[in-house]
Amino acid sequence: MESTEVESDILRRVRTLLRELDGHHPACQCDRGMLRWTLHKKIDQNPSNSSVLVRILVKELERAERSDFRHYIIPLLHTLMYTLIKAPGISDELCSRVYDFCKKLLTLPKPFCTIGLDYATRLKMERTAPGMLYQRMVISEQSLKSDLYPYQEKIFIFADPELLSEAICNALVTDTEAARVSQSPRACMSYVIVHAMQAALGEGCDISGLKRSLQDMPKSDLEHWFQQVVSAVECAGAEASADCGQHAARLEKISCAILSSCQAGDAPLGGLQGTPLPNPNISFHLWTEDDQLWKELVLFIRPLSQSCEPSCLSQDLDNFEIQDIISDCECCEQTRFSVLSTDSGIERDLPAAAEEPFAPFGTETEQSRLQRKGGIKKKPSPLESVAFLQAGCNSPGAKSPVRPQRRPGMSPEPAARPQRLHTARIVLLGDDRILGRLAQAYHSLRKRETRRVFLTPRLNLQFYYIPVMTEQTNTLAIVPSSPSKHLVTDLFITDVIAYYVRMGIQPVCFQVYAVKIFFNDPAQEPAEDVFLTELRTQVQDSISPRELSMTKKKTTLDGPGIDLTVTYRKVVMSDRAKELAMSLRSTGLVMKAVPADEAEDLVYLNVNITEIIKINNLSGRSFSAVANRLKTRSIQVRSTEQRPFMVCLDKDSRRAYRNVISMEVSPCLEPSYCLQKTRTMKFSVHETEDVGFVKYMPKSLLLPINTFAGVIQ
Repeated sequence: MESTEVESDILRRVRTLLRELDGHHPACQCDRGMLRWTLHKKIDQNPSNSSVLVRILVKELERAERSDFRHYIIPLLHTLMYTLIKAPGISDELCSRVYDFCKKLLTLPKPFCTIGLDYATRLKMERTAPGMLYQRMVISEQSLKSDLYPYQEKIFIFADPELLSEAICNALVTDTEAARVSQSPRACMSYVIVHAMQAALGEGCDISGLKRSLQDMPKSDLEHWFQQVVSAVECAGAEASADCGQHAARLEKISCAILSSCQAGDAPLGGLQGTPLPNPNISFHLWTEDDQLWKELVLFIRPLSQSCEPSCLSQDLDNFEIQDIISDCECCEQTRFSVLSTDSGIERDLPAAAEEPFAPFGTETEQSRLQRKGGIKKKPSPLESVAFLQAGCNSPGAKSPVRPQRRPGMSPEPAARPQRLHTARIVLLGDDRILGRLAQAYHSLRKRETRRVFLTPRLNLQFYYIPVMTEQTNTLAIVPSSPSKHLVTDLFITDVIAYYVRMGIQPVCFQVYAVKIFFNDPAQEPAEDVFLTELRTQVQDSISPRELSMTKKKTTLDGPGIDLTVTYRKVVMSDRAKELAMSLRSTGLVMKAVPADEAEDLVYLNVNITEIIKINNLSGRSFSAVANRLKTRSIQVRSTEQRPFMVCLDKDSRRAYRNVISMEVSPCLEPSYCLQKTRTMKFSVHETEDVGFVKYMPKSLLLPINTFAGVIQ
């Protein structure tokens, strides 16, 4: 195909992509993302056309910026950057045009300026050290060993087992397993070497001979040359005034050494060749347990194969002294770590005074501590034990997690601050129900981290959400019913998920709301829970026959529903709190935490209460339903006639509460804020407002979910 035909074909595909963004293409309703995916696949088949695609995308971006078609900018820019990362040889002139366009975006509001700044930073790095973006992406996603870039990433797909059909789950498992074919460390290291050579040397590199040499050499030699290439690229990127000529000369020297080591021979130069970008490390999970997310994250940071043996954990656990923690913070009372007591409780089992061990450096306070005799010890689970978590805090070869005894007058050695070397990308497949489960898990995780910090300093946590509609569960993606050969090359599902997590880096923060539920039975303890999208109530049927007869009489007089007292803080433009109360008869209410209109703010609860109005006319008495709409941040609802109602959170029948008599809803507080405020209040009892460090801490618990664009302003 001639160059003009190639350019016109790619231009036609890009214009079709733009029509999809306008909603004027049939693919806008089904198979969204297929046009972009096929465009990238076409370029992968012939990498020499990458420059043509980049040039066309730059022209379309400049035209969109001049014509103020802002809804084109972010999708086209993501497609352009994804092409630049994968393309082996883009001229510096084209990269300069893209860089200048990204700098123009800095004058626009969010998210254009944030995306433009991020991509401008990446492009500057790529122009200094060609191939760095590809190299870092492969190293982190495949967990390749590199001292200069020791980052690791993993994608966790969590799906709702009640929503996804068995066929779709099998297709996802088959897709992720087929993607691992191209994820062997040997193949990925070869990809990094070849891509770096092409990016720096262009068509002057013997790619065919290089591939043959890398394929035939021993793994130890391959690892050696991989580290050499990584060092060359990283050093070039770290230097502010790096010379591209010196960088190319260094890589050319490495290339000649690789070719001469295996006697590749004189082969004709074949021009630019495609270097696959392997899919990330993906694991698929059906979310069936409440603490499943936390367990998977712990195992990601500290795999069981790298931890100490379970037999050693119980001994380490006995020697490990748990840090003093505050126990009077109400929001964090659960998920505490504890050590099983070994006291028998019998006085005669205590050691005699003569048997007390002598501590030569101990103070009077230390000598007065009770000593415990060994009793029956429970063998802890490796995942649950504190020693397991402590082992995860140390790098390989570090000291034992046993806490050393502190001598009087000696200050403890400062511990090295851990780095966030791991990135966990959590992809959710489902509807509001799985979002509610995520809010629960995230709240629980934050409470755990408040009590004992483990994941937060060393894990970068990213959340993604792919909605699955009930009527579309049989056609989430067009895949064959049985595995076939083309699954290895055309993995649509994993390719789309990989593109989402790689380019969707703009978070939208959703407020998590806390609800406290009081039951009809005074002996039953109140329940506390959280929700993210919706809370719904409805009148509950009476239980006893006597209550049923009384209800029928009252319904005949007052109409359907129950009498409620609603107290709430009204949201006003001045942002001043205004307490209001109302009494009404209602059949139920719905609280929406995420508004349907994108222009509305995301920090308010939109409450719709169905009120029953009694109407007296000549024909008798009738009733009509009227919708009352409220905007509030906190609200209390109470049944005045002691008739119970039912509460359902995030449309999940598994999280439905019956026999509810009243409830309180308010923004969920960040557990670390609650703990720090409790500590502050101990020293300043009379202070009513946040003082000290507390006023600089985030007060509300926000759940960040990544998107391609963030919030458009």
